[in-house]
Amino acid sequence: MDKKDNTDIAFKTTGCTWLSSVSDQVGVPLDQVNFIACQVFGLAVAFWFRLCLNPQRNTPEVRHAVATIIGASFITFCFGWYAIHVFILVLACYGIMIKSNVNSVHRYTMIASVGYLTVCQVSRVFIFDYGILSTDFSGPLMIITQKITTLAFQVHDGMCRKQEELKDDQRRLAVHSKPSLLEYLSYNINFLSILVGPCSIYKDYIEFIKGQHVQHRLKRVKDSSSQQNGWDKVPEPSPVRAVINKLLVCACCLLWFFIITKAFPITYNVDPQFISEASFITRLAYALISVQAARPKFYFAWTLADAIHNAAGYGVSGVNERGEVSWDLISNVRIWEIETATSFKSFIDSWNIQTALWLKSVCYDRAPYYRMPLTFVLSAIWHGVYPGYYFTFITAIPITLAARSVRRNFREYFLSSPLLKICYDVVTWAATQLTVCYTVMPFLLLAVEPTMQYYRSMYFHVHVISILTLILLPSKPSSFKSEIQALHSNNNVKED
Repeated sequence: MDKKDNTDIAFKTTGCTWLSSVSDQVGVPLDQVNFIACQVFGLAVAFWFRLCLNPQRNTPEVRHAVATIIGASFITFCFGWYAIHVFILVLACYGIMIKSNVNSVHRYTMIASVGYLTVCQVSRVFIFDYGILSTDFSGPLMIITQKITTLAFQVHDGMCRKQEELKDDQRRLAVHSKPSLLEYLSYNINFLSILVGPCSIYKDYIEFIKGQHVQHRLKRVKDSSSQQNGWDKVPEPSPVRAVINKLLVCACCLLWFFIITKAFPITYNVDPQFISEASFITRLAYALISVQAARPKFYFAWTLADAIHNAAGYGVSGVNERGEVSWDLISNVRIWEIETATSFKSFIDSWNIQTALWLKSVCYDRAPYYRMPLTFVLSAIWHGVYPGYYFTFITAIPITLAARSVRRNFREYFLSSPLLKICYDVVTWAATQLTVCYTVMPFLLLAVEPTMQYYRSMYFHVHVISILTLILLPSKPSSFKSEIQALHSNNNVKED
């Protein structure tokens, strides 16, 4: 292999090059081949972890150690020496966890982790020139930042704050003692979530390692019900059916990617010839199709990660309305809810779910003022330093406020009959999908110039509509019921 070939492979990945021939044969970048190979291997290891390394025959320390070693191997295979950033961040924040006072451990951890992540994100822009590599070392750092900060806040809640000061979720998730080094490493670097997440709750993970996860989750269902559901008397449920269903979803997403996604590249939205020759409606339609075609790669990654957790026996949330075990505790996406969303909020609530829960727990629920803007800012910083991220999250603020205003002012008028409700749902579904498409386009384009090209080609119409909506619609509309009650009260006063 000559020097040029070595340079080309290094350009394709920072990790192992063993699978470069596979990459060439299937036409998929080597960094993505390495990622998929590790996740597929991780799926097999997860089954082995549940069946052969089960907590009945192995101590928690053994399970912690194995999960950590395999996870460290995965990131080294995928990212080479760049994996050292993961170890630096985890060990540095563990030092903060042990040495700092519980009154301020959450602040120091947040500053250190988000600060180090931002430095790495900046270097990523200059090293990889606007995302040439779709999978790089910043991905695991982003997940670990969530875990590190979540645990720090939960330790602060459990060891510093009074119980009556905490909200119900904070009280339930509070951690009352600092973790050992092995527990900390396992929680952050375990092979189940090291590559793509999602972030899970520390107490849930520790229960999973100890073999208490399923029983505790199903016991909560039993305790909240007036009738015995019998889950405490049956063997641990098998995740095989849930895993197969999720793998079928992954297969469909891959098929969609190779057939549809490659046929509708995002960059064509800012092609000068396309902008100059196509009508506004054509450009709007292409934008909608191309953004929806881009989603399956996220569906694939998150659903496969969810299947890996389930295969290991982790992810039970309780039972569904049919009395079946639900394996969606750490699911990161609800595909049907996304594709049928009739509001901006319902779309956001179903997309990257665990990240939304992280933002809520460390920012939205704790910020004394400007909760929504601060949450969007933290989300943008966490995602990275590409300008497109900030365009997306800044644009999302007036859109979210405008969507709330429209819903408050108009929704009740369409609930009087099923036909009106259907019409309302159809219109709001179309508006939501078009608005989401407009909002996330900069997120996919990344840079300032193509983002502004796209906005200009769309005449900034969503920005204009959102701002006009906020100006023209009342912030607190009075409902029919309120008006009737007020009128009735006035009549009574006059009669008196």
